[in-house]
Amino acid sequence: MIFALLGYGRFGQAFAQMLLNAGHQVHVFDPHADVPAPLASPSAAEATRDAEWIVLAMPVPLLATALRELRPYLHRGHTVIDVGSVKQHPCELMDEWLGDDIPHIGSHPLFGPLSLARGERPLRTVLCASVRHPETTERARRLFEALGCEVIERDAAYHDRAMADTHALAFFIAKALVEMGIGEDLSMAPPSFLGLAHMLAAVRGDAGHLFAAIQRENPYAAESRAQLLEHLDAIHQRLLQDDGNALAIPGVPAA
Repeated sequence: MIFALLGYGRFGQAFAQMLLNAGHQVHVFDPHADVPAPLASPSAAEATRDAEWIVLAMPVPLLATALRELRPYLHRGHTVIDVGSVKQHPCELMDEWLGDDIPHIGSHPLFGPLSLARGERPLRTVLCASVRHPETTERARRLFEALGCEVIERDAAYHDRAMADTHALAFFIAKALVEMGIGEDLSMAPPSFLGLAHMLAAVRGDAGHLFAAIQRENPYAAESRAQLLEHLDAIHQRLLQDDGNALAIPGVPAA
């Protein structure tokens, strides 16, 4: 199959390589990136001309402009898919700009360059179908399964709520630890801390727009952060008061 990949950031590069490894053709357009000559297209129109799949791999804040500029080049033979970390707003934008005419679906590959480099498995991808194009879900499922992914189907709101309590909170905690300088020396880190090291590596390695996107573009992230801070403060106060209950973790019996 032929893919037009619009955006060649860290994830775009990794996804392009996955597609190439699977035997697909990839045409890339990104005026802000150094795209290898064999993949580079001079324009979005040229990249999409013969493509079956159009992959939107730009930051979420750029998606509306990209869809508006791309719309004149699209037809029913295209299937548009985004790969952003939040889904409600991107799915709404695709419904608005592509409507009933252009098949489209939201996706969130739950992996990135670091997890691919570490060979982490299973690779998982969430699909958020458009009610306008339910038939596209099965095609997208086959695509990602052929790339070695386990596929999870959820609606966009459910996805964003789940990401607010997992993805957004993990990066929120990790960013605080990074800014405190914690985790730079792991020579004496106990096993209980080493799980956090992956979060720290992800925050250090990911572009700034990803952290901002998962915090600001997810409509539920602020509420999750507020709840976390509230609970942390409550635990802190109980510890200061020498409250014995503060030392117990629910679900873990005392020794």
